[in-house]
Amino acid sequence: MHRRSLLALIATAALSALPGGAQAQAANPAAVPGSVEVSGVRYTPTVQVAGSTLQLNGAGTRYKFVVRVYTAGLYLGTKAATPEAVYAASGPKRIHVVMLRDIDANELGKLFTRGMQDNAPKEAFSKSIPGTLRMADIFSAKKRLQTGENFSVDYVPGVGTSVLVNGKAQGEPVREPEFFNALLSIWLGPNPADDGLKASLLGQEAPTPRSGRNR
Repeated sequence: MHRRSLLALIATAALSALPGGAQAQAANPAAVPGSVEVSGVRYTPTVQVAGSTLQLNGAGTRYKFVVRVYTAGLYLGTKAATPEAVYAASGPKRIHVVMLRDIDANELGKLFTRGMQDNAPKEAFSKSIPGTLRMADIFSAKKRLQTGENFSVDYVPGVGTSVLVNGKAQGEPVREPEFFNALLSIWLGPNPADDGLKASLLGQEAPTPRSGRNR
């Protein structure tokens, strides 16, 4: 085997052993073909969730005015180009977020809750309230997310939604199946946090100028 190919296989195997979404930060473009760099954060083309291989559907940057706040990458079993296709996708899913600046974690949790209220159907949001409160508690306990820190939200059918902060699972999964899609609506709903990020997560070219709301 060619030396470069052997090194690539070794590097890929090492990355697959990293916890949660840490792969997105640690990936090396020379070692992992097909990885995507977003605002200095590199997302691997695939990740493993609950024994399933998920592929990167899209990744982009969340802007608040002209300030870069975080990057986000969406992983699915198969590519999806519309929010409806993402919501309907079967199998595990993951949204992975890497902070580009320090932010009060409790405030971020409140903004996410407001984003779900603004975007998720009323009935779905009502059913996802227990998960919303759980996520708010997780961020409240964290106090602050610093530049370079990350969190992943994984959905596994029959298990529920798990939140991982810096690769470490935070408590038991949220059982309500509506919660994950309600959370995704923050970025993919009719009033997304950032129109450009929505387009990027769906594998589309981000519009110009970008718009960023307060979440």
